[in-house]
Amino acid sequence: MAKRSNKAFYITTPIYYVNDVPHIGHTYTTIIADVLNRIQKLSGNKVFFLTGTDEHGQKVEKAATERGLKPIELADQVVERYKDLWKDLNISYDFFIRTTEPFHEKGVQKIFRKLMEKGDIYKGIYKGWYCVSDENFLAEDVPLEKGGYKICPDCGKRADVVSEDCYFFKLSAYQKPLLDFYAKFPAFVRPPSRMNEVVSFVRQGLKDLSITRTTVKWGIPVPDDPDHTIYVWFDALHNYLTGIGYDWNMELFEKFWPATVHLIGKDILRFHAIFWPAFLMAADFPLPKTVIGHGWWLKDKTKMSKSKGNVLDPYLILDTFGPDPLRYFLLREIPIGLDGNFSHEGFVHRVNSDLANDLGNLVQRTLTMIQNYFNGKIEETEKEEKIDKEIRLEFDNLKKKVLKFFEDYALSKALEEIWAYISSVNKYLAVNEPWKLAKDQSKRKRLGRILYQAAAALRGISYLLFPFMPGSSEKIWGFLGEEEPIQEESFSELKFENLKLGQKIKKPKPLFPRIALKDFLKEEEKKSSPARKEEKMEQVTFDEFKRMDFRVGEVLKAERVEGTDKLLKLEVDIGTEKRTMVAGVADVYSPEELVGKKFVFIVNLKPAVIRGIESQGMLLAAEVEGKATIPFFDKDVQTGAKVR
Repeated sequence: MAKRSNKAFYITTPIYYVNDVPHIGHTYTTIIADVLNRIQKLSGNKVFFLTGTDEHGQKVEKAATERGLKPIELADQVVERYKDLWKDLNISYDFFIRTTEPFHEKGVQKIFRKLMEKGDIYKGIYKGWYCVSDENFLAEDVPLEKGGYKICPDCGKRADVVSEDCYFFKLSAYQKPLLDFYAKFPAFVRPPSRMNEVVSFVRQGLKDLSITRTTVKWGIPVPDDPDHTIYVWFDALHNYLTGIGYDWNMELFEKFWPATVHLIGKDILRFHAIFWPAFLMAADFPLPKTVIGHGWWLKDKTKMSKSKGNVLDPYLILDTFGPDPLRYFLLREIPIGLDGNFSHEGFVHRVNSDLANDLGNLVQRTLTMIQNYFNGKIEETEKEEKIDKEIRLEFDNLKKKVLKFFEDYALSKALEEIWAYISSVNKYLAVNEPWKLAKDQSKRKRLGRILYQAAAALRGISYLLFPFMPGSSEKIWGFLGEEEPIQEESFSELKFENLKLGQKIKKPKPLFPRIALKDFLKEEEKKSSPARKEEKMEQVTFDEFKRMDFRVGEVLKAERVEGTDKLLKLEVDIGTEKRTMVAGVADVYSPEELVGKKFVFIVNLKPAVIRGIESQGMLLAAEVEGKATIPFFDKDVQTGAKVR
């Protein structure tokens, strides 16, 4: 059994917006967090790993409206996609927080009220350029464009001027306390270059921060003033407290707070390294120990984003390779903190070279030789020769190096060292040529020593790789005949010689099949085509289908819904009456194009209020590359005719 300590380690990912489905960027962050979580558990520490979803704010409200859904309905759908993906990626989080949960709302309101009573939150009027996409006010030094507007420097979208009553947080009062804190704890932000960015920003001066909105209703209401909704970043950041039990499980909270590591993308560094510690100082909470701002995954040398249309669906890789090759590639390819450029060529090369050739081949030939030459058991060996001892001592040195890299969060360097050792073991077998020794019965004990060293090295390798590739490591561990789970052996107990003589080795199975780049690209193209079904459709009976009332409707009037890009308000004649409906087609069709046209509508849907308009039905359209395409009739059809 592993020795356990009482040291607490609390790691968090950002909570992800539910305005879109998870992509490779979310995947990267969460895999890093999972690796750190597993490393700490192997070290014998008590670990709490929190992830979740950010479900409030204007972006979510807008995305839901465009889909004809209520915000909570959109959130419920997207949350399941995150949970399914984390399961498929072997992510072992302890708790998944949703900001729509009542305990979170209660906790945020309690802290808000506390800061009001303290005087750190006050009411005023704010006017500034606001980016809906990032839900953030732009800095005053963002220049005006020629047209008299501003562009958000983070997402590249146009910002709008907003003027409204709001509550402010006295961020300006925390400039000196923050600078003093950074000076005392220079490793608070990693890597150091990011710490320099933060310090430079704060030294330029901090202005009080607007933390409520009156124009957004989807969020947590301000206590005792429900006309105001708490700004999404103030709401979201406090998930790190409520998710660990603040105000509902104080025993858990006191055990794990403050957080050991907040893992984030570099684009949200300012919120986590400036706003968040200031909020915590104001509320008298201990501050987190470390904020790690990792880099972005780029595609075609630009940041992946839905608006640019270059996001990478993790399932395009998972469906072909499974989780471990993706986990390995993302963590091996770049150090945490630097940007990486995803390429199919680079990914396939890593799989074929590192995983199939180096590790997979070492597992296959070592264990196959033990099966063939010793019937699966090495029971006797000769003493170590110099070359045998070197492979053992090299593992002892590897373990020390890897542990140091783990402590420094240098995961790619840890993998580099492990792969250097894999190469050494492969070379050890090539030099000793056990397949030749097997032909000489007098060399049997020597053969046993060589294969024992290789198997013992594999055992250590699989252990060190477990945080990165848990599924593959567990398989290797099982091939070696180990009955106790990897987690039952702590780092402090890990030794080269822990592989027992006489242990029954199982016949290995291929771990990482090679794949040709052209085959992978062909398969990805097929899966990413519009014809691909993202999920298996549930079958319905004919009686259930007959309950749907499809009618031919004629559009009498059409107008844009103010404040939206995609919505049109339609007045539709369905034969027996006129209905008002909202359709998300304004980015493709103008109101004038639709008036007088006849389309298929479903008219017995439960009415839904969209942007204050009660929609009493739904226009049917195909989705082609994210755009609506309405099917037209090629002949004149009577208004109100049933469609079956």
